[in-house]
Amino acid sequence: MSKHDEARRAFLKGAALGASAVAGAGFMPRALAQTPEQHSSTIASTAQTHAHGAGHCAFFNDDDAVTVAALTERLMPGETDKPGARDAGVIDYIDLALAGAYSDLQDFYRRGLAALDAYCHNAYKQSFAQLDAARQDAVITALEQGKATGFTWPSSQAFFNTLRTHTMEGMFADPIYGGNKDFAGWRLVGFPGAQPAFSPTDLQSKNAFAGPVILGLQAQAPARKG
Repeated sequence: MSKHDEARRAFLKGAALGASAVAGAGFMPRALAQTPEQHSSTIASTAQTHAHGAGHCAFFNDDDAVTVAALTERLMPGETDKPGARDAGVIDYIDLALAGAYSDLQDFYRRGLAALDAYCHNAYKQSFAQLDAARQDAVITALEQGKATGFTWPSSQAFFNTLRTHTMEGMFADPIYGGNKDFAGWRLVGFPGAQPAFSPTDLQSKNAFAGPVILGLQAQAPARKG
């Protein structure tokens, strides 16, 4: 893994750890902070369709899903024994969010992805997903620095910043929201999930969570219903 890849992973992991420390019960995007009962049926059906290789489900078409999956993987690249965005199902999280709580960003994504596709074809004669890693990184850098041409609204920087935020959410939010598959993000940063039995002292220990099973909101839903 290149130093560039390591720097990206370190940034997102550091941001997630800060969010977890503040939240106390796992990174959760505020716009999606609803009860498990409100989300479980929708997420269960749509996430299952993603898992069976449909490529898209709730909002994205196939081409956009491929592009966003490639973008998020370059923002949070995986490596041996360390999950990346693909492993964590970040594309599922973003797709579900745009079909629900983030529906006001649908046009933002449509226009941003269209501008990105035009920029990549103008610069490299290929779509983003078809580019090699070095060129994908060059495109991402151009987005981040506001140098990618052809963007009006959203600006390239706004598109990049939003996508990076949603990548972090998809990696580290509770799995009930569609991402963080198999608690990949939480395992990566050593977060135990919503564990009501742990004391404040336990939460400060780096070794307290080596043994217990990681729990998410879905596991606690039956108790809340009763």
